[in-house]
Amino acid sequence: MENAAKVRLCVEHPLGQGQTVPLEREQAHYLFGVMRLAEGAAIALFNGQDGEWRAEVTRAGKRGGELTCVEQTKPQGGPADVWLMFAPIKKTRTDFIVEKAAEMGAARICPVQTEFTNAERIRRDRLQAHALEAAEQCGNTYVAEVDDLARLDRMLADWPEGRQLMFCDEALAEDETPAGLKNAPKGPWAILIGPEGGFSEAERARLRALDFAWPVQLGPRILRADTAAVAALTLWQAALGDWQ
Repeated sequence: MENAAKVRLCVEHPLGQGQTVPLEREQAHYLFGVMRLAEGAAIALFNGQDGEWRAEVTRAGKRGGELTCVEQTKPQGGPADVWLMFAPIKKTRTDFIVEKAAEMGAARICPVQTEFTNAERIRRDRLQAHALEAAEQCGNTYVAEVDDLARLDRMLADWPEGRQLMFCDEALAEDETPAGLKNAPKGPWAILIGPEGGFSEAERARLRALDFAWPVQLGPRILRADTAAVAALTLWQAALGDWQ
């Protein structure tokens, strides 16, 4: 396509034919200072509601600017109805989990505090920014929502009716047949990845007693938490998600 967009940007502004979109100072600096775009350049815009639009730069300045929507290039899509629940780990590896979960279509990303979780706090705003950047890079028309850190036991006590839980249990014995997802129903789901130290015996017993929990073994090797998150999302997407 002539004048095809090389940059995607998520904006908090309505999008539609002929709609003008004012730029904040940081956005203007990125587009005109870093990416060296000029008036007439094409940019792909999305806001999580109106699909993706090709817009053109109609005013470029150091402290601001303006874009004008030309045509819709993608209809509004939605994420698969799956949450990723994980225990935060080292900073860069937690960033990786959030980025890959957003890229792979998670609707909600839920950091959880387990008995063996090392991190006691997170920067939700920073992780949300990573999710937004991932959406811009991978072509999503939505941004995954990142929650504040919550205790696992409290989330389980207030579990929403009808949502299934894929419980990734690294302690499943080799001679034990894991439930897997072969006969699992479609619909709302969540995936739970344990901390680096694994689940406690009390947590594992509680999870196994839940009628909505599906214990799953992610192969014969013990995976790092960030690797397990990608493997689990891949397994779920292939079996029950939007990869089919």
